[in-house]
Amino acid sequence: MSDVRFPEMREAVVRALKSLADPQYQQRIWLERRFPHAGFYDDLDTNISTLYDDCVVIPEPRTRIGTVLVDGPEIERLIELDRELDPIIRRLGDASDAVYLANPAWPGVVGAARAALAAMTGE
Repeated sequence: MSDVRFPEMREAVVRALKSLADPQYQQRIWLERRFPHAGFYDDLDTNISTLYDDCVVIPEPRTRIGTVLVDGPEIERLIELDRELDPIIRRLGDASDAVYLANPAWPGVVGAARAALAAMTGE
């Protein structure tokens, strides 16, 4: 685990990035609602809230260095994710997860989330 003050928040960011980086997961969980066990829930809004509101690693990840993030490539990858995700959020607002996933710009979000995830996990 990285040397950050709030490792649990960092783990929440990693979980959100995993969700955003995996189109098969999005289809199965967000759209088909095939949850792995009782009490489990996940959707696009949950992950956006984690990144923008709960852990506040987007849109200004540099402000979270040392608390949730480590200075280095993950900062730039999260900035890139915001560049992909924010315009879609502004355009689509409270649209359904299906509308987001069908948007032609969604693969850019998936790719940016994969890059951010790799930077944070070293994978």
